[in-house]
Amino acid sequence: MKKRLGFLDRFLTLWIFLAMLVGVAIGYFIPNSADFINSFSSGTTNIPLAIGLVLMMYPPLTKIDFSKVPQMFEKPKLLSASFFITWIVGPFLMFLLANSFLPKDPEYLTGLIVIGLAPCIAMVIVWNDLAGGNRELVAGLVGINSFLQVLFFSFYAYFYLEIMLPLFGFDAITMDISMLEIAKTVGIYLGIPFAAAMLSRAMLIPKFGQDWFQHKFLPIISPITLMALLFTIVVMFSLKGKLIATLPFDVLRVALPLVIFFLVMFFLMFFVAKALGSSYKDTATVAFTAAGNNFELAI
Repeated sequence: MKKRLGFLDRFLTLWIFLAMLVGVAIGYFIPNSADFINSFSSGTTNIPLAIGLVLMMYPPLTKIDFSKVPQMFEKPKLLSASFFITWIVGPFLMFLLANSFLPKDPEYLTGLIVIGLAPCIAMVIVWNDLAGGNRELVAGLVGINSFLQVLFFSFYAYFYLEIMLPLFGFDAITMDISMLEIAKTVGIYLGIPFAAAMLSRAMLIPKFGQDWFQHKFLPIISPITLMALLFTIVVMFSLKGKLIATLPFDVLRVALPLVIFFLVMFFLMFFVAKALGSSYKDTATVAFTAAGNNFELAI
């Protein structure tokens, strides 16, 4: 019998929109709330957001059998298609959408391009887990994509902002972000929950057994994901609550190309994977990976 989503997971979209509204209300109606939240920061890292993202990713990562991750290399065609669509098609599609929808707003245009330069490394793990995707495959893809982000994000930013923009009639924009800064971001938002999950499996399974770990421990920690996700959304939207309430149509103008990007990338990768004969689990995993963007880096 197929497992059904629980009540909370089934209405996740509703909870997310409610969390967004709560966040905007906090930022708009509570004076200096954004300054208060930003006071808990270290460098460019907002500590409440980092805690929320780490806690959100820990339960689904703990469900992964990391010994099976190398099996992903037994699917070279699927991996090649995934990396091509994620790293070649995705950034160019976002660049075209930014130029098409926001040609008179260079700040928004630049932000949209930057968001499209790197695939998602956190949220895709959560959505993949809810969709019943291949956990080991998503762990491998996230790991490789994170490594590629550290190596190539600065180059991608240079290529699209300083070379491609002038070709489309815009002024070149210089973005000064080093490999070290990207590595730090990836290390915090991905390295910490990965390490915690692997350590939990290595310590708890030998001591208490696989059955206890699977049927006792995992059900206890699983609700943390939803709570941490909603907490993270509330914090994120409270930081920009005043701007969102003041400029609602700007939000919609930026959201439209993002929605189009997600739909095009998700279904393109989904049908390519199906054409390659992939299972549902693998297809769902690569589709979410291709459609997601690294908002952690944007933060």
